[in-house]
Amino acid sequence: MSKSVIYSEQAPAPIGPYSQAIRIKDTLYVSGQIPFIGQSGELVTGSIEEETRQVMLNLEAILKAAGMSFANVAKCTIFIKDMNDFGAINGVYGSFFTDNQPPARETVEVARLPKDVRVEISCIAVA
Repeated sequence: MSKSVIYSEQAPAPIGPYSQAIRIKDTLYVSGQIPFIGQSGELVTGSIEEETRQVMLNLEAILKAAGMSFANVAKCTIFIKDMNDFGAINGVYGSFFTDNQPPARETVEVARLPKDVRVEISCIAVA
């Protein structure tokens, strides 16, 4: 198996022993992103919409580094701290998929996320 690490300076550097993304052949596995601003490392702590937008921008930067876009995304996983935020998160999330072919997805409420953020999203994309 040949795999390559994908890295974007526009997305936050990993805060543990993992890569932003791994590409194996035509498939890209993007690690869960939280609302850090890539260059500054600042954590976005505004509204859930602002946090979700930053997460999606981080995913977009990593996809771009791999030569892909949201049109290539086959599946997403959304982890949220409070299911009551689902509608707001869904609105922002959905605005990034403009080809009328949104990916498969699951959304899971969890007790806690890294840095106590309210949303984390990962994805799998195919070239």
